[in-house]
Amino acid sequence: MKHRLSADNGMQLLLDVSETCKTHTLPLFSTYGCVLAEDVTARLPVPPFARSPYDGYAFRSADTVSASPEHPVVLRILEELPAGTVPTMPVTAGSASKILTGAPVPSGADTIVKYEETVFTAETVSLSSPYNPGNIVAMGEDVSVGTLLAQKGTLITGPLMGVLAGQGFSSVQVYRRPVVSVISTGSELVQVGSPLPGGKIYSTNLYTLGGLLRDLGVEVLDGGTVADNPDAISARIARELDTADMVITTGGASVGDYDYTKVASVRAGAEILFKKLAFKPGGSMMAGVKNGKVILGLSGNPGAAAIGLLRVASPYIRKLCGRSDLQYETIQVQLKKPLKKASPQMRFLRGHLSVEGGTAFFLENRSQGNGSVSSLLQCDLLAEIPAGSPPLDAGTMVKAYRITI
Repeated sequence: MKHRLSADNGMQLLLDVSETCKTHTLPLFSTYGCVLAEDVTARLPVPPFARSPYDGYAFRSADTVSASPEHPVVLRILEELPAGTVPTMPVTAGSASKILTGAPVPSGADTIVKYEETVFTAETVSLSSPYNPGNIVAMGEDVSVGTLLAQKGTLITGPLMGVLAGQGFSSVQVYRRPVVSVISTGSELVQVGSPLPGGKIYSTNLYTLGGLLRDLGVEVLDGGTVADNPDAISARIARELDTADMVITTGGASVGDYDYTKVASVRAGAEILFKKLAFKPGGSMMAGVKNGKVILGLSGNPGAAAIGLLRVASPYIRKLCGRSDLQYETIQVQLKKPLKKASPQMRFLRGHLSVEGGTAFFLENRSQGNGSVSSLLQCDLLAEIPAGSPPLDAGTMVKAYRITI
């Protein structure tokens, strides 16, 4: 077991745990938020035929060489082509086809003109200037056959679903969502919906962490609430490991008289990877592994627990989901307001991004306490303040992690 490692060291120890990602095939409509388990290449060109970009007329540009306002060229209309129809007649000299947006371009035509640039009747269309070939959306202009559309490990978004639908995929192979059980420990906890006795607090970590875990792509189980008893906690961890791919406990991860997570994990048969990391808040955390499954012990304080989850554990959880992009994007931002306190050890601040005049600023959220849940509202940045930093002036550049799905 390693003690007081850096956040990066703790993250790497988790990433070093091998995982087995199971796959299954789902209907395309059900894959939003899932992770591709195979490379997907285009089997059709997009568009699958040359089509019109707007409503107008398709004709031969050669027929308009002598066209002018004084001597317009008059072309005979062969047919009307709405989207979804197929041309039945080729465009020949002296003729044109009325064509609507998205319709296939008839053979023989090499250009298209908008309605408003013409004078037309039901039988003819008059053109008052020469036209060059063009104004046609070529077959395969968007996607050509064989193009790699998405790699294995890619998160499926709405636009990607649309791309796959455009290729005719009705189902795709994806990774099964891993199951993570969240156990809340602490004799002071009361389930929401129950009366709140004196000295007790409502249990919130399941909801806070459960939402963050769902954002990461996992299925969340309620592992229940357990009093501060090492045997009871150990038994609950062992029970949840039978059905879950990973178990997270909250509370009991520090060094107090009632902090039993490490002892309980060992009794459940886990090998401890690390205990306590060198950052605040959230560094009071531990991790162990049993039969290839990770047991993660986080602080009982919601704000601290969320930071430990996001900064240290999220890359492993993404890996468990099958994703290829494991870590949050980091950016450089300026502090909007000064930090009045020195940072003897690494510190993480919850805040949000503000762009003003082309400059990216970090705006610190209110209430940065370990137990603050409200500080996570509108939190899309975690600012990293290096250990040993003095008070920092507004405008100081800092590294920040973008908290995105």
